[in-house]
Amino acid sequence: MSEASEPVGPRGGSEGAAEPIASAGATESTTSAGATGSAQPAGATADAAGAAVGGDQEGRRARVVLVDDHRMFRTGVQAEIGRTAITGVEVVGEAADVDQAVTVITTTRPEVVLLDVHLPGGGGVEVLRRCAPLMSDAESPVRFLALSVSDAAEDVIGVIRGGARGYVTKTITGTDLVDSIFRVQDGDAVFSPRLAGFVLDAFASTDAPPVDEDLDRLTQREREVLRLIARGYAYKEIAKQLFISVKTVESHVSAVLRKLQLSNRHELTRWATARRLV
Repeated sequence: MSEASEPVGPRGGSEGAAEPIASAGATESTTSAGATGSAQPAGATADAAGAAVGGDQEGRRARVVLVDDHRMFRTGVQAEIGRTAITGVEVVGEAADVDQAVTVITTTRPEVVLLDVHLPGGGGVEVLRRCAPLMSDAESPVRFLALSVSDAAEDVIGVIRGGARGYVTKTITGTDLVDSIFRVQDGDAVFSPRLAGFVLDAFASTDAPPVDEDLDRLTQREREVLRLIARGYAYKEIAKQLFISVKTVESHVSAVLRKLQLSNRHELTRWATARRLV
């Protein structure tokens, strides 16, 4: 469920009691253009739960804004990485949609923004477009790290072309996420290993891929629903995965069919398969 109406913005370091992004056993290493290997905790400092989240940052600090339309996920990330004394990360603001994100980022001027790809109001690409002057600031640039459940190639390429410095999925551990934040702050490019191949493939050719005008008519959320429909998911399964109602899924499917001038989900599946979106 979208939370665009939720009042969020610059904040202090309050902690929530939500789940961490990933358990310590479900690690996902990251690939960096400026560093290799997975992040390692510095000194095994333990909190009340018995597991520390941190890196060998030697007293460094990074001010971070969280942009995601799911409040519980934002709360979980804040609880996992926002213990500044341990991680060096200070969460200075949150946002649930594009307009809120631009306002909070402009107001707080963080070093790093953790940006979801699918947001009400135009998606992560729109946030990047509107924050382009902040990214190009020579003295104190705001850098963006995409943090998304999506591992679709077009999502990865879209935000990288928009100016993001990296892309990791939400299966990443808190320790690796903290390490990725500091890498991006230093100007490195950071990707989940499997996703790095998408970027290499996209930029291997000097010829830019052709613009798909039909696909460009769809919003980010409509694209996500399109991919899941094409993969054979039922409406109830899509609703559960995207945290929206079945009625909202039906509305998105109707919009996709209308915009693409298709008649049913079978035609939609063939259309998506032909464009390698599945």
